[in-house]
Amino acid sequence: DFMEIPPKKYFRLFPGNEVRLRGAYFITCQEVIKDADGHVIELKCTYDPATKSGAGCERKVKGTIHWVDASHASEVELHLYDYLVEDDSGLTKDNFLERINPKSLEIVKAYIEPELLKAQPYQKFQFIRNGFFSVDPKYSTPEAPVFNQIVSLKSSWKPTN
Repeated sequence: DFMEIPPKKYFRLFPGNEVRLRGAYFITCQEVIKDADGHVIELKCTYDPATKSGAGCERKVKGTIHWVDASHASEVELHLYDYLVEDDSGLTKDNFLERINPKSLEIVKAYIEPELLKAQPYQKFQFIRNGFFSVDPKYSTPEAPVFNQIVSLKSSWKPTN
Protein backbone atom coordinates (compact mmCIF):
# COMPACT_ATOMS: atom_id res chain seq x y z
CA ASP A 1 0.00 0.00 0.00
CA PHE A 2 3.01 2.31 -0.36
CA MET A 3 4.94 3.55 -3.39
CA GLU A 4 7.67 6.12 -3.24
CA ILE A 5 7.00 7.30 -6.80
CA PRO A 6 3.41 6.36 -7.64
CA PRO A 7 1.72 6.35 -11.04
CA LYS A 8 -1.32 8.52 -11.74
CA LYS A 9 -4.55 7.41 -10.05
CA TYR A 10 -2.67 5.70 -7.21
CA PHE A 11 -4.76 6.51 -4.14
CA ARG A 12 -2.72 4.75 -1.50
CA LEU A 13 0.19 5.98 0.59
CA PHE A 14 3.09 7.91 -0.93
CA PRO A 15 5.20 10.87 0.27
CA GLY A 16 2.97 13.88 0.88
CA ASN A 17 -0.30 11.98 0.32
CA GLU A 18 -3.06 11.59 2.87
CA VAL A 19 -4.95 8.30 3.25
CA ARG A 20 -7.25 6.72 5.80
CA LEU A 21 -5.92 3.86 7.90
CA ARG A 22 -8.78 1.38 8.05
CA GLY A 23 -10.39 1.64 11.48
CA ALA A 24 -8.09 4.47 12.53
CA TYR A 25 -7.10 7.97 11.40
CA PHE A 26 -6.10 9.90 8.31
CA ILE A 27 -2.31 9.82 7.96
CA THR A 28 0.14 11.69 5.75
CA CYS A 29 3.54 10.29 4.79
CA GLN A 30 6.15 12.88 5.78
CA GLU A 31 9.42 10.99 5.36
CA VAL A 32 10.80 7.76 3.87
CA ILE A 33 13.68 6.08 5.73
CA LYS A 34 15.91 3.69 3.76
CA ASP A 35 18.70 1.30 4.68
CA ALA A 36 22.22 1.43 3.20
CA ASP A 37 21.03 -0.54 0.14
CA GLY A 38 18.22 1.91 -0.59
CA HIS A 39 15.37 -0.33 0.63
CA VAL A 40 12.49 1.36 2.43
CA ILE A 41 12.58 0.31 6.09
CA GLU A 42 10.39 2.94 7.74
CA LEU A 43 7.78 5.55 6.95
CA LYS A 44 7.35 8.56 9.19
CA CYS A 45 3.79 9.78 9.08
CA THR A 46 1.61 12.26 10.91
CA TYR A 47 -2.01 11.65 11.82
CA ASP A 48 -4.99 13.90 12.34
CA PRO A 49 -6.64 13.03 15.69
CA ALA A 50 -9.94 14.58 14.54
CA THR A 51 -10.40 11.88 11.88
CA LYS A 52 -10.82 8.70 13.98
CA SER A 53 -12.57 6.23 11.64
CA GLY A 54 -13.73 9.22 9.57
CA ALA A 55 -16.55 9.94 12.04
CA GLY A 56 -17.81 13.51 11.80
CA CYS A 57 -15.05 14.49 9.40
CA GLU A 58 -15.98 16.71 6.47
CA ARG A 59 -12.65 16.08 4.74
CA LYS A 60 -12.58 13.15 2.33
CA VAL A 61 -9.63 11.08 1.15
CA LYS A 62 -9.59 8.78 -1.88
CA GLY A 63 -7.57 5.96 -0.38
CA THR A 64 -8.16 3.64 2.56
CA ILE A 65 -5.36 1.25 3.46
CA HIS A 66 -4.90 -1.45 6.08
CA TRP A 67 -1.73 -2.47 7.81
CA VAL A 68 -0.22 -4.98 10.19
CA ASP A 69 2.25 -3.77 12.81
CA ALA A 70 5.65 -5.13 11.70
CA SER A 71 6.85 -5.54 15.28
CA HIS A 72 3.97 -7.94 16.07
CA ALA A 73 3.20 -9.50 12.69
CA SER A 74 3.68 -13.20 11.99
CA GLU A 75 4.89 -14.50 8.63
CA VAL A 76 2.68 -17.03 6.87
CA GLU A 77 2.55 -18.80 3.54
CA LEU A 78 -0.34 -18.11 1.19
CA HIS A 79 -1.32 -20.41 -1.66
CA LEU A 80 -2.90 -18.36 -4.46
CA TYR A 81 -4.70 -20.26 -7.20
CA ASP A 82 -5.42 -19.44 -10.83
CA TYR A 83 -6.88 -21.45 -13.71
CA LEU A 84 -5.20 -24.85 -14.03
CA VAL A 85 -5.62 -24.99 -17.80
CA GLU A 86 -4.87 -22.03 -20.05
CA ASP A 87 -7.02 -21.02 -23.01
CA ASP A 88 -7.25 -23.93 -25.43
CA SER A 89 -7.89 -21.99 -28.63
CA GLY A 90 -5.76 -23.42 -31.41
CA LEU A 91 -4.49 -26.36 -29.37
CA THR A 92 -5.29 -29.99 -30.01
CA LYS A 93 -6.28 -32.64 -27.51
CA ASP A 94 -2.89 -34.28 -28.06
CA ASN A 95 -0.94 -31.53 -26.32
CA PHE A 96 -3.00 -31.13 -23.15
CA LEU A 97 0.10 -30.79 -20.94
CA GLU A 98 1.17 -27.75 -22.94
CA ARG A 99 -2.02 -26.05 -21.77
CA ILE A 100 -1.22 -26.38 -18.05
CA ASN A 101 -0.92 -22.92 -16.52
CA PRO A 102 2.54 -22.69 -14.88
CA LYS A 103 1.15 -19.98 -12.62
CA SER A 104 -1.87 -21.97 -11.43
CA LEU A 105 -0.31 -22.06 -7.95
CA GLU A 106 1.63 -19.12 -6.61
CA ILE A 107 3.13 -19.42 -3.13
CA VAL A 108 3.78 -16.08 -1.44
CA LYS A 109 4.78 -14.85 1.99
CA ALA A 110 2.46 -12.53 3.89
CA TYR A 111 2.16 -11.05 7.35
CA ILE A 112 -0.82 -11.52 9.65
CA GLU A 113 -2.03 -10.46 13.05
CA PRO A 114 -0.69 -12.84 15.75
CA GLU A 115 -4.22 -13.90 16.74
CA LEU A 116 -4.52 -15.82 13.45
CA LEU A 117 -1.79 -18.21 14.63
CA LYS A 118 -4.55 -19.86 16.69
CA ALA A 119 -6.57 -20.69 13.57
CA GLN A 120 -7.62 -24.31 13.13
CA PRO A 121 -7.60 -26.40 9.91
CA TYR A 122 -10.40 -25.45 7.51
CA GLN A 123 -11.18 -22.26 9.46
CA LYS A 124 -11.95 -19.43 7.03
CA PHE A 125 -10.97 -15.75 6.97
CA GLN A 126 -11.25 -12.76 4.70
CA PHE A 127 -7.93 -11.10 3.99
CA ILE A 128 -8.93 -7.57 3.09
CA ARG A 129 -8.69 -6.79 -0.64
CA ASN A 130 -7.21 -10.24 -1.34
CA GLY A 131 -10.02 -12.71 -0.87
CA PHE A 132 -11.11 -15.52 1.38
CA PHE A 133 -8.66 -18.07 2.74
CA SER A 134 -8.85 -21.35 4.65
CA VAL A 135 -6.22 -22.88 6.92
CA ASP A 136 -4.53 -25.72 5.05
CA PRO A 137 -5.20 -28.98 6.94
CA LYS A 138 -2.16 -30.82 5.55
CA TYR A 139 0.71 -28.29 5.48
CA SER A 140 -0.21 -25.76 8.16
CA THR A 141 1.36 -25.93 11.63
CA PRO A 142 1.10 -23.50 14.56
CA GLU A 143 4.71 -22.48 13.91
CA ALA A 144 4.33 -22.16 10.13
CA PRO A 145 0.72 -21.42 9.12
CA VAL A 146 -0.40 -22.00 5.54
CA PHE A 147 -3.57 -20.42 4.14
CA ASN A 148 -5.21 -21.53 0.88
CA GLN A 149 -7.09 -19.00 -1.22
CA ILE A 150 -10.66 -20.21 -1.68
CA VAL A 151 -12.18 -17.11 -3.31
CA SER A 152 -10.30 -14.19 -4.85
CA LEU A 153 -11.58 -10.64 -4.98
CA LYS A 154 -11.58 -8.63 -8.17
CA SER A 155 -9.36 -5.59 -8.07
CA SER A 156 -9.84 -2.41 -10.05
CA TRP A 157 -6.16 -1.51 -9.53
CA LYS A 158 -4.15 -1.98 -12.71
CA PRO A 159 -0.40 -1.34 -12.40
CA THR A 160 1.06 0.76 -15.18
CA ASN A 161 4.41 -1.05 -15.32
